[in-house]
Amino acid sequence: MLGKKMLVLIIAASLVITGNAFAKKTIDQWIEEFQPCAVSKEDQKKELEWFAKTSEAYKGMEIKSVAEGINTHKWEAEVLAKAFYDITGIKVTHDIIGEGEVVDRIQRQIQTSRKLYDIYVNDADLIGTHLRADSALNFTEYIKGEGKNVTDPYLDLDDFLNLEFGQDYDKNQLQIPDQQFANLYWFRYDWFNDPELKKAFKEKYGYELGVPINWAAYEDIAKFFTGREINGVKVYGHMDYGKKSPSLGWRFTDAWLSIAGVGDKGLPNGLPVDEWGIRVENKIPVGATVKRGGATNGPAAVYALTKYVEWVKKYAPPEAASMTWSEAGPTPARGNVAQRIFQYITWLSDKDFNSPESPVTDENGKPLWRVAPTPHGKYWDEGMKVGYQDAGSWTILKKSVKGKDREAAWLWAQFCVSKTVCLKKFVVGRTPIRKSTVFSDYLAKEEEKGTYGGIVTFYKSPVEKMWTDSGPNVPHYPVLAEQWWKNVALAVTGEATPQEAMDNLANKMDEIMGKLRLAKYSPKLNPEKSRDHWLKQPGSPKAERPDQKGKTMPYDELLKQWKSQ
Repeated sequence: MLGKKMLVLIIAASLVITGNAFAKKTIDQWIEEFQPCAVSKEDQKKELEWFAKTSEAYKGMEIKSVAEGINTHKWEAEVLAKAFYDITGIKVTHDIIGEGEVVDRIQRQIQTSRKLYDIYVNDADLIGTHLRADSALNFTEYIKGEGKNVTDPYLDLDDFLNLEFGQDYDKNQLQIPDQQFANLYWFRYDWFNDPELKKAFKEKYGYELGVPINWAAYEDIAKFFTGREINGVKVYGHMDYGKKSPSLGWRFTDAWLSIAGVGDKGLPNGLPVDEWGIRVENKIPVGATVKRGGATNGPAAVYALTKYVEWVKKYAPPEAASMTWSEAGPTPARGNVAQRIFQYITWLSDKDFNSPESPVTDENGKPLWRVAPTPHGKYWDEGMKVGYQDAGSWTILKKSVKGKDREAAWLWAQFCVSKTVCLKKFVVGRTPIRKSTVFSDYLAKEEEKGTYGGIVTFYKSPVEKMWTDSGPNVPHYPVLAEQWWKNVALAVTGEATPQEAMDNLANKMDEIMGKLRLAKYSPKLNPEKSRDHWLKQPGSPKAERPDQKGKTMPYDELLKQWKSQ
């Protein structure tokens, strides 16, 4: 009879053997895990076999990557890192941290050239920083040269939705999209189609209750719903957040000013003045204040801040003013909010928006809500970008990541954006990056069922290109972005008027830009001229405009327009 100690050792050994036998999945097993998929299982197999064969020289390596805490990246850390290890033998630690921390760490690695991570999922908002600091690996050159042998033959860059977000002025690809999520208008489709509510709105405002085309209509709808009781619940006509924190800055830098109409015409960003109000001439930033030709403290920007403060105080739940980005994101799922002008669609992947128990779904878990284009302010002109689209993008800092580390990191990034995994990644996180995903047969069927509340419809529409990231005009995102929340918060708390807050912000941005010394296209401020001089020039900065009348469109009519185009 075996001794107790020996028996324990044998049992332990068998558990290790059994664990190892079942821990590693085969390519075929991972293919099943990555269903649904936009390509056939045969094509998935070819792509995964390429990763397995190409990675033979890198087996046993360990690399580190980092991303912000949204569902897409959590899935990459929990599922894709395991799949990548099984298939390639390369171990990835994919850290999930706050968005502000990602920016801080990439800034630290740029400044010190000391490697913290092999690769970052870094918002393409930093493209202006990377091109001026000459910090990011040029993927356009890398794919053709040094990285040719580790570039997926099935990568198909033409299949990506918005590659331009990560390009410099010369169309070089410095960042590759890993996920995208737009800021869209969110509303209760069921309430907007309620005959009694429609009748009451028409009687009060003289036009139909529908998707607001402009801010005037959004405000009328906010007034109409706020304080109303629906199904025994007190309802609010608006949702937002206002806590003094870095996320308040994102609330504005993520194109609130462009929605108001601050910048110039042009896609993906206005030229010469962008949505931050920064004027650029010959790729060189020359000022943010109106007196230097910028628009950060112009009438349109002050109007944007004024409406933000007014709406959050009058029409949002009382707790909204003390919320952050992450707290406010899921709030409309409580069932007491009629609309939200500024909804990051990544939050719509949360079960609270999609489960049968949710107050914003039917008994089958289908959304009673929809998303639609963001209504724009009175300074917006045809040909401008409409709103913001986050583009978390793979970025390699070239001075601190080289050789096999760079090659392994590039393999990992390509795995995460491969056609093999992209459709499944959308199902998890609602953050599409490929045309083959949004135009897949699978999503077409789900779209017919109303599963995604209009997200797929938006990405298939001709207007999707009008939602873009911050663009190349911003010369130093980490330093300049920090100024926004500190100054906007003064208007929220009443310590400053909207004009005073935007004056402080614009002057601070000019002060910082005037001190920057960057490798390429470093800022060189314009001489000051009178405010009146610049406001009389065509384009941005724009002189004061009269208020508009509310204008809406039925959601179903909007869909017909898109499909006809």
